[in-house]
Amino acid sequence: MISHSYDELLRSKHRLAMLLFFFLNSATALFSMVYPPDNAVAMPFPLVVIFTLCCGGLIFSFFSKKNYSAHLNMCSVIVGLLWAWQIALRFEEVGQTDKNYLVISLLSIFFISAIALSDNFLAFCLHAAPSTVCVIFLDDFQHIGHILFTVMLPLIGLWLHHLMLKRSDEFTRRMVSNLYSEREKFSDLSMLDPLTGLYNRRGLQNKLETLFNQASGHYVMLLDIDHFKAYNDNYGHSMGDQALVRVSAAIRDAVRSRDVVVRYGGEEFLVLMSNVKQEHAIRMAERIQNKILGLNIPHLFNAQVSTHVTVSAGLAALEEGDFISALGHADASLYKAKNSGRNKIFYAWEENNEHQEIAEERLA
Repeated sequence: MISHSYDELLRSKHRLAMLLFFFLNSATALFSMVYPPDNAVAMPFPLVVIFTLCCGGLIFSFFSKKNYSAHLNMCSVIVGLLWAWQIALRFEEVGQTDKNYLVISLLSIFFISAIALSDNFLAFCLHAAPSTVCVIFLDDFQHIGHILFTVMLPLIGLWLHHLMLKRSDEFTRRMVSNLYSEREKFSDLSMLDPLTGLYNRRGLQNKLETLFNQASGHYVMLLDIDHFKAYNDNYGHSMGDQALVRVSAAIRDAVRSRDVVVRYGGEEFLVLMSNVKQEHAIRMAERIQNKILGLNIPHLFNAQVSTHVTVSAGLAALEEGDFISALGHADASLYKAKNSGRNKIFYAWEENNEHQEIAEERLA
């Protein structure tokens, strides 16, 4: 996005250069028609064409939003040829009386090129070259050294300026690219839990924004490590962190790559399954539970359930994009699983079915 914005800035810069190019050429052509030399035609055809073309281009460029880099080169060579034609016609009229006409004309063209096209070396050359060649031929190569010096000095200066701008542009692009990469890196880090490498709640929110564009069949699973406070108290927080890392890795390995695994709280995890049927969601929940039990992380102070670290879980369907409701059902199922002896999985839809059956029995 940042790179795209920088390209937009460059296009805007080319557009302004085009506007300035048309304005300077049309203003110069108008001045030449209003104040022609003595005994010269006031409105020669090339000047009329330059003025009309540049005024039209000025209006078009003002309202259009197209890419101007290619158009600028084309317009430069067309207007440059028209100025060469104008110089040749005017020289026939005033060349014998005004010996400095050719130099003044050439400097005028270079002035327009240097002001409007300083950032575009190719367009500068295309605009100035026809007039330069024309002046050399009209002068019969008598002052070719002076003319070439007059031409080469700004040409070399503009070429060096162009090289500096090109290097500056490349440096700016690299900096923009690095800034964008760093921003993406920090954005990713801000969505990840530093201990487990899983998504945190901010990462979950980011995933939820794109989740519902996928197919239906979403399930929310909440898991909580059983008696984890006792584990921390007896083994220490360092061992507790190691247990969290191993449990999080087991959960991540047990699910598919499309599923979202989140460290939702201290020892609480959330798994968001997408595009899955109910029986597959149940099997996945059981696989997660067995994976964690298979880690054989000692928990000798958990004699009520097991001598190893276990998890309790609640699983609920996510319907009609209502994540908050599904999370509430999964949390309620998790609460019941922990109160039923732990190391169990409760399913929200089974509880709903039980409530419905009880209601039907009362009505009967």
